[in-house]
Amino acid sequence: MNVSRRGFLAAGLSGMAGAAAGSVLAQHSPAAGATPATDQPFASYLAVDLATRTPSETDDLLRALTDRITTLHRTTTPNNRSIATAPADPGTLGPTVAPGRLTTNIGYGASFFDRWHTDRRPRGLTPMREFPDDGLDRDRCDGDLLLEIRAGESDEVSYAVRELLRAGRGGMTVRWQQEGTVPPPRPAGAPRNHLGFKDGTANLTAEDFPTHVWLDGTEQPWTRGGTFVVVRLIRMLTEFWDRISVTEQEQIFGRDRGTGAPLDGSVETDVPHYADDPTGDVIPLTSHIRKANPRTADSDASRIFRRTYNYSAGVLPDGELDLGLIFTCLQRDIAGQFETVQERLAGEPLVDYITPFGGGYFYLPPREPGMDASTIGGLL
Repeated sequence: MNVSRRGFLAAGLSGMAGAAAGSVLAQHSPAAGATPATDQPFASYLAVDLATRTPSETDDLLRALTDRITTLHRTTTPNNRSIATAPADPGTLGPTVAPGRLTTNIGYGASFFDRWHTDRRPRGLTPMREFPDDGLDRDRCDGDLLLEIRAGESDEVSYAVRELLRAGRGGMTVRWQQEGTVPPPRPAGAPRNHLGFKDGTANLTAEDFPTHVWLDGTEQPWTRGGTFVVVRLIRMLTEFWDRISVTEQEQIFGRDRGTGAPLDGSVETDVPHYADDPTGDVIPLTSHIRKANPRTADSDASRIFRRTYNYSAGVLPDGELDLGLIFTCLQRDIAGQFETVQERLAGEPLVDYITPFGGGYFYLPPREPGMDASTIGGLL
């Protein structure tokens, strides 16, 4: 099957970073190819803090996670019939466990390197920055490690989460967690978010990854081929959004709500022609698509590869629905890409209807040697 199937190899951080003794860093193995989010419509993002006290204990924890992830990405028939011990497997996926469309990533936060390898923190990796329109809950931000699990079925995600937490028991504690889904396209094209608009229409392609996603390792050779992932948890204030007209909503986004087309186009994939509309008479200068990507020579370097999941977490204490978005993006330069885009979005009309409240910045280790833009599934 042409889907992303993630395995992990254990490699000493000491070997890559040049330290005498260091924690094990999980790397990524090759995969068959990029997997669209619609092929993995269920996801869970967990940030954990280490409870380990020494590099050796950290090694043991990461090896345990690595071993369990390796098993998750193989078809196995666990032995659950031992009389003397507890079952080796909870049985929720049946007697034979197959990985299906599973992808599992481990990301490393700035605090991980601050604990063990301050001088080896990847350049540009920091705690998540708060922007003027955010409402961050710092208890829902950052973390030593990020565990990202995506799969084709919801029980595959919950099974993987359960197994990773079991493998890390005693060595880590959950800092925050959010589960999300990708709805089917309605009627076609990109899926829709809780505000009713298509999400993910314009994105980077495989050919853009060498220049916009992969780290080149110029200053830190051991990071070459890795990337940075930003996770941003965004609550959508649907109660207020539902009170404004569709026309106003479209002006805020710059797209037709039904077709997903830019307001100067007719189909979702049409490229907006900002040069023909310099004063924003058709697509407002303050619209989300225009501020996020002005499509100028200067803004090209700040493009990111993004993937989003909708979340629905019940009802808040004030009676509002807790609906929102798990926004993730990959880039080689957090400040020059994600943060630059966020700075352009400051004060946009959409900020009245969303509240970013959590997430973090994390480093994803290098893909295997020999992978190129045609096999980007190793980190996707």
